[in-house]
Amino acid sequence: MAEQHAPDPNRPDPRKAAIDALMALVAEQGWREVELPAIAERAGLTLSALRDLFPSKGAMLAGFGRMLDRHVMDGANPDLIGEPIHERVFDLVMRRLDAMEPYRSALVEIRRAVGRDPVMAGALNQAALNSWRYLLASVGVPVEDELGMLKIQGAVIVFARTAETWLGDTDPGLARTMATLDRELKRGERVLSMAEDVRRVTAPLRSIAQAICERGSGMRRRERAEPAMRGEDRDDYAPAI
Repeated sequence: MAEQHAPDPNRPDPRKAAIDALMALVAEQGWREVELPAIAERAGLTLSALRDLFPSKGAMLAGFGRMLDRHVMDGANPDLIGEPIHERVFDLVMRRLDAMEPYRSALVEIRRAVGRDPVMAGALNQAALNSWRYLLASVGVPVEDELGMLKIQGAVIVFARTAETWLGDTDPGLARTMATLDRELKRGERVLSMAEDVRRVTAPLRSIAQAICERGSGMRRRERAEPAMRGEDRDDYAPAI
């Protein structure tokens, strides 16, 4: 049996090396101009090794998002668990922006590319939904209830608008960024509150609709079963007396 060796903690993570190489090159050249061989060379990898790690630049960008998520979730502040959701999400967004700071120049270039590419924008929105599902859960926000998807998409919008301000905010205290975040969170809370009111008011109607649907499904199942019970409607069928 071959001897197994523990991973070398001093060995650089090739996935992180590839992501860092991509972001550095994007900051220097722009998103469209960066080619895969250049990423491999900057990361100290062969092109085939890079292929084994990521199928595309878009996949590397998704990996960048997951890397940020892990950093943010692992650095959660347990002292905020009992605080209002507004405060918990505010802290979460600011910590994610802090994690993005070393990559700000690359993110400016990526924003420009997204503005010209609707397909890329759609893919990044899906990646953002996956991120915020976990990020919200990490601060105790329920995301699997009836309004879960609204909360997740709302968080994506809040973060996108806040990040837009952050990219142009040169103040070390990030006053404009925090003001935008506070405003967007309050707007999102109002939308969520209205959605909760609508959900509560329409609950009886939804229950009636569900009962009607279930009754209709039951009738259709019986109708499908009856021909078989009658012998597929043969002429010699006679009901039991």
